Amino acid sequence: MPILRLVLAIIGGIVIGSVVNMALIMVSGHIIAPPAGVDMTTPEGMHSSMALLGPRHFLFPFLAHAIGTLIGAFIAVKITEQHKLLAALLVGALFFLGGVSMARVIPAPTWFIALDLIVAYFPFAWFGFILANNSKEKAI
Repeated sequence: MPILRLVLAIIGGIVIGSVVNMALIMVSGHIIAPPAGVDMTTPEGMHSSMALLGPRHFLFPFLAHAIGTLIGAFIAVKITEQHKLLAALLVGALFFLGGVSMARVIPAPTWFIALDLIVAYFPFAWFGFILANNSKEKAI
């Protein structure tokens, strides 16, 4: 049953990480408001207003991707009993594939796409693995 637990851990990590990702995306416009008249609710609206966005407008999308991956990997490592690094990296890989697909749909500056794909997924999945392993209670 370790494989079943690994699969469930990865699914759980993806679901919880996705919830974190979407929560950050949902609050982002309230913390860093887009320029007046910008419609960020559709890919077409994003495409037509991308030139009006500054680097600060990309902070929350990056944080959503990085923290969603971190939490998802952390949860997967905590749930599974074996292959913990594999669980974390598979969560990172699935989020990475989502990032690649979104980069193809939603236009963004090349610097942001590169930063996002290089820094937000695998490094934060590894960091989630490290945090989950270091958060174990010590036996007395």
